Amino acid sequence: MTAKPLISMNRVFKNYETPSGSFAALRGIDLEVQEGEYVAVVGRSGSGKSTLINVLTGIDSPSSGEIHVASTAVHNLGEEELAKWRGKNVGVIFQFFQLLPTLTVAENVMLPMDFCNTFPPGERRPRAMALLEKMGIAEQADKLPSDLSGGQQQRAAIARALANDPPLLVADEPTGNLDSRTSEDVVRFFSSLVNEGKTVVMVTHERDMTRYFTRTVMLEDGAIVEETEAKAWS
Repeated sequence: MTAKPLISMNRVFKNYETPSGSFAALRGIDLEVQEGEYVAVVGRSGSGKSTLINVLTGIDSPSSGEIHVASTAVHNLGEEELAKWRGKNVGVIFQFFQLLPTLTVAENVMLPMDFCNTFPPGERRPRAMALLEKMGIAEQADKLPSDLSGGQQQRAAIARALANDPPLLVADEPTGNLDSRTSEDVVRFFSSLVNEGKTVVMVTHERDMTRYFTRTVMLEDGAIVEETEAKAWS
């Protein structure tokens, strides 16, 4: 018997109203992702990759269609419910890090735990420190994000995404502002998380790192035009 997918997107459309009329960013997306997959979402600029990530994580809502993550019907959740669900179940990593500039690195990592109350207050900083240690930047814990390099900021953002131990990590061009060596470190680290049982969906242009992914999904004009095993991507 086939296992129920962790992610199921069924006939998902997303339209935006513009001065020149309605623009279809997603056109009938059907996508399933099994638990433990490392999926790369690829395509040209404007193909709908970020929109797919945004509706999957509840940052944006679909115009129509259904999105299920585990047992949750994401498309039916209200804004407050979405924030709570996302905080506990999805780690989101952005290209521009999105660390709060007035908080220290450790405080940024503790923030999801504070918001969702997932760990007792006395355990939050030790957990943040353990995650920063895992990312190799524990010595940066009490600095502000502006004092860190781009690679260090992205590592801090990944630690923050892992704060509540979510089963799903979703990353939108997390290596877009990093040099090639740091980019590979990040992609490889996500692969290690998959080996530990996480599921990762990542928008990427890193076509020379296909050995790390289990599958690629190619978008074009808001539609999935190809799904392949990563090793076949060239």
